[in-house]
Amino acid sequence: MSRHIPTYELYGENTGRSPEFWLHCETIRSRSSLHQWEIRLHRHESFFQILYIEAGSGDAIFGNRNHAICPPAIITVPPGLNHGFRFSRDIDGLVITILRSHLSHPPGERSQLGEWLAMPHLTPLAPDNAEAAYVMQTLRRLGDEFENRRGGRNEVLAAYVGLALRLTARISHEGHAQELPSNENERRMEMLDELIQQHFRSHRPASFYAKELGISSTHLSRIVRSMTGNTPHELIAGKLIEEAKRQLVFTLGSVQEIGFRLGFADPAYFSRFFLKYTGETPRVWRVREKVRLEGA
Repeated sequence: MSRHIPTYELYGENTGRSPEFWLHCETIRSRSSLHQWEIRLHRHESFFQILYIEAGSGDAIFGNRNHAICPPAIITVPPGLNHGFRFSRDIDGLVITILRSHLSHPPGERSQLGEWLAMPHLTPLAPDNAEAAYVMQTLRRLGDEFENRRGGRNEVLAAYVGLALRLTARISHEGHAQELPSNENERRMEMLDELIQQHFRSHRPASFYAKELGISSTHLSRIVRSMTGNTPHELIAGKLIEEAKRQLVFTLGSVQEIGFRLGFADPAYFSRFFLKYTGETPRVWRVREKVRLEGA
C-alpha cells in the first residue's frame, strides 16, 4: 500500500480553510526547527514555493529523488508536487509561499518560463555572477518588505517575486544551454509579448502585431495557437485583464479611472469587457480580492 502524502495549505498546516493571503514569507529556521529540521513529504495544491538557501546544508526531496543542497541556492517547488526537506541546524534563508493564481506566468503555461515553473528546480547561485547576486539581494529585500508593511507593499512584493523567478529561470537555463532547442516560434512569441506590453493600452488589432513581426495575420494566429492555445485577440485581452486586476488591487483609482488608463473611453464597456473574461464586474472582483488579501 502506498504511503499517504498529506496536502498542506501552508507549509505544515492543514486547516481546511481557504487561503486569506497571496504571499507569505518566513525564515527556514523558524519553521524547520519546529519539526526537528525535517519537513516530511507533503504537497500544496494551490501554492508555489521559493526557498532561498543562504547558509547551511541539507537535502531537497522531489518525489522519490534526493538533491543535495549547497548554498547559496534557490529551490522552486510547483503546486501539486510531493516534496520534503532535511536541513542542517545551521540552515539560514527564507521560504516564500505564493498563491499560484498570483504568479504572472502560471506553471505549465506553454512558454519557456511556464514550463520551467511547472517543474521543481534546485538552482545554484554563483556569488560572482551579477544576476545571481541580484537574485539574492532581491529575495533579502522581499523578506524585509514582507516584515515591515510599508506603503505599496503588495505591489513591491509582486515585482520582487516576478524579478526573482525570471532571473532564476534564466540562470537555470544558462546552466543547461546545450539542452535548449532553438525555436523560432518561441523567439517570435517573446517579441510579441514585448510588443503587447508596449501597445496593449492602444487596443491594437492582431493585424498590427502581425505587421510589426513581418508575418501574416494567419501565420501569427497559427503560432500563438500552437504556443499558448489561445488566439492573438485572447492574448491581448488577457494582458488588459491582468493589468486591470493589478490596478484594481494595488492602486486607489476608481473603476472608471482605471478603465480610462487602459484605453476604455466608455466605463460601461470596460465593465462588460472585464465581466466577459472574469465572470465578475470590476467592482465586485476588487472587493472580493481585497478581502482575500487582508491577511497579506
